Amino acid sequence: MYSTLIIARFKKPDFGAISELFGEFDRTDMPHRMGTLRRQLFHYHDLYIHAQDFAEDHGPEQVEAARKDSRFIQVSEDLRPFFDPYDPNWHSPKDAMASCFYRWQP
Repeated sequence: MYSTLIIARFKKPDFGAISELFGEFDRTDMPHRMGTLRRQLFHYHDLYIHAQDFAEDHGPEQVEAARKDSRFIQVSEDLRPFFDPYDPNWHSPKDAMASCFYRWQP
């Protein structure tokens, strides 16, 4: 299993609207296309934390490939009013991913 953690700052923390947008997206075949097993959204003060688990270590590549799909483009546009990048030099989701430095699994 492979996990990613995306960090951003809330511009407009409307948890209901954000959850609804992801819910609509996750009811399509997009999670399957990306290899997503689980998605969890968290908040801590003004931080947005998006945890995503993938079946394989190919998650980032599959997400990059899915970014060209009109549904991915649309949900990204729809979510834009809610977040500001944590890093002002942000160009793509990869620029917002935290780096794992320790992992344990039984």
